Amino acid sequence: MTGVDRPEISAGEFVVARNRKWDGAAHWTVPGFYLGADEYGHWVYQTAGAFVAKPGAAFLAESAAVLLIPFDAHWVATFYDKDQPDGTSLYVDIVTDIKWARLECGNRWEMTLIDMDLDVIVNNGRTWVDDEDEFAEHQIRYGYPAEVIRSMQSACDEVHRMVLAHGGPFDGRNLQWQARPNS
Repeated sequence: MTGVDRPEISAGEFVVARNRKWDGAAHWTVPGFYLGADEYGHWVYQTAGAFVAKPGAAFLAESAAVLLIPFDAHWVATFYDKDQPDGTSLYVDIVTDIKWARLECGNRWEMTLIDMDLDVIVNNGRTWVDDEDEFAEHQIRYGYPAEVIRSMQSACDEVHRMVLAHGGPFDGRNLQWQARPNS
């Protein structure tokens, strides 16, 4: 693999998103296809039926989604389509250490990140911050540095405000990206 800061990816290229935890343990892995970029970051289409897995759990995605990977922020946002059975329309993971690498097997990419526990969720019209208890527990278990704790909490607060205000990339632009694979 060759690491890159700002990948030059063509539409349609395969992208696998690999999340891990602070201690390096594997977390969720989700495949998708690159759609393009706008002023907020890279957009990746994740198909209904995609194999989503982490150690001890796996399933086939019941609906399609688009993943926004910002150019320079401590979060990634998954926007689900209207077919998401549980009513979740948005799931924002607070993260650090986003990295891109071209895989050796052709026009394929890997995006890795460290999941920092906190999430901002919109489900059936209700918006909230989730996993604050997990974030507090992991601060002790993994020894998160004080600056990381402040940075992640600040990112979570900022995302929560943007989502509530329908600001920034949470202004409905995801609908344009979600329509692209069907055009």
